[in-house]
Amino acid sequence: MSNDAKQKADVAANSDSEDGEDVFHDARFPAEEETKLLEESHSIKVEANKLFTAGVYDQAISSYDRALSYCPNYLDYEIAVLHSNIAACHLKSEDWKACIDSASACIERLNKVIPPATADADSGKGKQKEESGDGDAVVEITGDDEEAEKELERLQKLDDRKRDVMRIRGKALMRRARAKMQSSGWGSLQGAEEDYKELAGMNNLSADDRRVVQKALRELPGKINQAREKEMGEMMGKLKDLGNGFLKPFGLSTDNFNFVQDPNTGGYSMNFQSG
Repeated sequence: MSNDAKQKADVAANSDSEDGEDVFHDARFPAEEETKLLEESHSIKVEANKLFTAGVYDQAISSYDRALSYCPNYLDYEIAVLHSNIAACHLKSEDWKACIDSASACIERLNKVIPPATADADSGKGKQKEESGDGDAVVEITGDDEEAEKELERLQKLDDRKRDVMRIRGKALMRRARAKMQSSGWGSLQGAEEDYKELAGMNNLSADDRRVVQKALRELPGKINQAREKEMGEMMGKLKDLGNGFLKPFGLSTDNFNFVQDPNTGGYSMNFQSG
């Protein structure tokens, strides 16, 4: 591939990180040049996959990043797949924050291909058709109807793309949810619960993944409560230390103030009590 093409690919790949509008996102390469860039990106991705299988995750991440630099920035699905693979590397390396960021980047790209609401609605329709066995879902065309054949082919490709998007979305959500679980923290655990709830509504999970999701949803409420109580306790302790610093010159401390929670509103009232 020419240096000029490589420079164009680098500009397109990096345009999302710049401030302002994505000037280059809609600027498409000529078909022949796009094909060459994709072939180069795919070739590097294959090598990255081998590095991942070998457990050399840092090198695999570098290779996936190189594959991203060649992939035209407007090919959201292809870029999403690479971000999902990078998330898998970070998960294996136990770099939870980087995994969350990469998985989120993947999901954002997939949302550009097929909005979540559309994908969920189509998934629900597909499930209803399977359960009802609705014969109206079968489209029959004659061999001499060229336009109908083209339309059928277009719809089949669209269905294939939707299935691919849902498959990658499931992988990215599983990786992000697991990373959020490992991050502990009240906010992270709440985020994990949201991801697992979305996964629970998907009908394309494997049996093993579904068991993981169900187990996490059983355990998370208790973990979230524990994390919330711990963080609230730590915050109150810091506030108490800060208050004591202000009150000490007056011969007072936070022990002179009694905070009582209103069970109806959840708010607090403060009463002064002498020592």
